[in-house]
This record gives sequence, C-alpha cells and structure tokens, in this order.
Amino acid sequence: MAAQALPFLRWSRSASSLGARSSTAAAPLRLFSVLRRPPAAARCEAGSKVMLKGMDYSEVESWVKAQGYRPGQAMMLWKCLYGNNVWAHCHDELTGLNKDFRKMITERADLKALTVKDILTASDGTRKILFSLEDGPVIETVIIPCARGRTTVCVSSQVGCAMNCQFCFTGRMGLRKHLSTAEIVEQAVFARRLFSDEFGAITNVVFMGMGEPFHNIDNVMKASAIMVDEQGLHFSPRKVTVSTSGLVPQIKRFLHESNCSLAVSLNATTDEVRNWIMPINRKYNLNLLLGTLREELCVRKNYRVLFEYVMLSGVNDSMDDAKRLIELVQGIPCKINLISFNPHSGSQFKPTPDEKILEFRNVLIQGGLIVFVRLSRGDDQMAACGQLGEPGDYQLPLLRVPEKFQVAL
Repeated sequence: MAAQALPFLRWSRSASSLGARSSTAAAPLRLFSVLRRPPAAARCEAGSKVMLKGMDYSEVESWVKAQGYRPGQAMMLWKCLYGNNVWAHCHDELTGLNKDFRKMITERADLKALTVKDILTASDGTRKILFSLEDGPVIETVIIPCARGRTTVCVSSQVGCAMNCQFCFTGRMGLRKHLSTAEIVEQAVFARRLFSDEFGAITNVVFMGMGEPFHNIDNVMKASAIMVDEQGLHFSPRKVTVSTSGLVPQIKRFLHESNCSLAVSLNATTDEVRNWIMPINRKYNLNLLLGTLREELCVRKNYRVLFEYVMLSGVNDSMDDAKRLIELVQGIPCKINLISFNPHSGSQFKPTPDEKILEFRNVLIQGGLIVFVRLSRGDDQMAACGQLGEPGDYQLPLLRVPEKFQVAL
C-alpha cells in the first residue's frame, strides 16, 4: 500500500532493523529508502546544469578549471555564493565576475535549489519557512531569534523521517526523500538572506529539523563542511550542531571526520521505554550507544556531547529516571538539554508540568551534570521541537503502548 500511495518510495529489505511498520512493540522494523538522484557531475554529462551549492570548494574549483577558467575565479564565485554578504541566488547577483565567466555560469550552472512557499510568524517572533523542492515536496526550516544576539537556523535533512519516534510529528510521515547537499546548505543561505537585516547575524545552525541527519550522512557531512568553510558561510564548528536519534556507526564517522558539535536525542533511561518511543533503540540500545560515546570522547579534548531529553509526563520524568540518567552518562563529557514536549495532533503524550521539569533538573545538577531547560519556541505555528512536517493521509503506525504506561497516556 505504501509503495502505491507514494510511488517515489520503495521498501528496503536489506535494512530491516530501522523504521517501524507494525503496531506491536516487538515487531521487526523497516526502513524507507529513496531512489537517489544522480550526482551533479552525472547530471552535467547528461546535458543538464550543475547545482553549484551541491559542491564543496575543491569541486567548484575543479569545475571552473574544467570550463577553461583560472582557479582564482573559483574563489570569486565561491564568495558570491557564500561570502561578502552576497549569498547569490540568481546570475545577476554574481557581482565582480567578468562577463564571459558569468555567461558560462548562466549557461551551465544553477544557483538556487529551493523556492520559498510561505513564511509563518509565531507570537514569540520565531519564523517557519516552508520551502518547495524542485520535484514537489515541501520542507520546513525554523529561524529562532534570541534577545542575547544569537539567532539560530534549524535546518531539515530529509522530507519526513524513517525513525518513527513516537513523540515526533515528522516521524508520522515516514521517509519521503533525502535532501541533497544543495537543499540543506540553501536553508542556511536563505536564513541569512531573509533575516540578517532584521535579527542581525545568523550565528548558529542546528540539524534538528525534519529528518534523521545521520540517515543522510553523506549529504549532511558535506553540507556542514560548506557551512563552516572559512571563505564561505563561516559558521563556527562549535555552533553547528548535528542531532541524531542514535545511529552508532554514523556517530563514529561523524566524530572522526567532523569538527562540528554532536547532539544525541536520548529521551529515556531504560531500554524498555526507549524501544517503545524510539524504535532505533532496538538496533542500537542504550548500552551500545552510550558505550560508544564514552569510548570515542575519551580521546577528544574540550568536546562535550549534548544529550536532548524530551520530557513526557508519566513516561520518562520520574525522579528515578533522573537518578538513572546521572548513572548512564557517567564518564561521558556532556551537557543535558531538557525539552518540554510540544503537543501535536494525534499525539499520545502529555508535557511534563514545569515544576516537575525543574525538580528533575535539580536532581541532575545535584548529581554533577550541566543542565539546561529549553523553552518552547514557535509552538503556535507548529514550529517547535517535534512539530515540523505534514503527514497527510499516509502515516506510519503508532506502536503498542507498554501496559505499565497506558494509564499515563
């Protein structure tokens, strides 16, 4: 039925341990995979234009040289795309390039991967941008202004998500498509183009929008590298944070190859609860996930992982949970972000009361942890954490609620 309703998807039997398809907690899992577009170089050989924002600098330089131009002109082009407050989206904005070079780019390359469909403004000033992709789907990006002069862009990495986390609205969609490098990078470019004058510098990027970033790791790694390029968008690596539900092999690769920050969506202190609310735990359980982080981070200096913990009333917010959390993260350089659950249609869960979140936080602090409480932003426009996307008629199934938690829901 899914393949008929969504013809651009197919089932992947080789990855049978990700993404739930059954309503029972113990059921096997399935992963939606996507028929990928060919790389930019292949599309060029087929006669279409290359997408410049899908290339890192070395690839742009090689492409410019292959067109018969000097490498120095590649840097001038790169600056037009990402530096000097230009952020070019059309060929007329390629200022400072000579006429022949600009003409060649016009004929052989595209500069823009996304189209703005709508911009929604929440009561707290948060903005949600709806972007249309070239092939039709819509993604959502959130701009979060801060009174302290730090403005964050929350970018998406997929259309939908295969992880089926039970508290996440995006997870209801299943995976519709991986975003290309250009489609990811362009979200940050648009953030600066649209809101730098209003909010000041866009200083932070979080990969916490639609999708599981590490399920699309090649494009996410490349996009984050473009974002921190010193001659380009020049975000500080410490201020580009990639969040994951816990894909262990990809976590290892990220920690070995990237200088950006890592966030892990933890959300439970027992495998019983995490198996239910985050089915990825059935493949990479708490012991494996936290053991990997403990091992990998022991050799990295001045690096802390951020653990995100969505507070679900009666599910993961007891004081026993707080005490277990202290024990679980022992030996891992970390910070804890406590996040109030943001309700959405069809949700089984309820947010933990504010006073109990503070009590939970205090137990963690007394246990020696660094703890922050993240306030909801943009929830009146469905722009808050866990609220992005539009499942439509097709939705992944909710999993069976363990008997001991049925009263809480």
